[in-house]
Amino acid sequence: MGESVIDQDIQEKGRQSEAVSLILQLLNRRLGEISSTVSQKIQELSLEQFATLGEALLDFTSLTELTTWLLDTET
Repeated sequence: MGESVIDQDIQEKGRQSEAVSLILQLLNRRLGEISSTVSQKIQELSLEQFATLGEALLDFTSLTELTTWLLDTET
């Protein structure tokens, strides 16, 4: 029996939530504690922006770089 669209949506949201959690953990480890404001901005990213952040975080060396990156995604 196939999954309903609702079940698929719930699973997708769960995977996205896990991915956000992982990215935040990696950023916290690399840059130090991430503020709730920055964390919220990250959670509001589109899937495409989020995937780009996943790669970009490897290059960040400061919270300033992360903040600048987030500001650039808003434009």
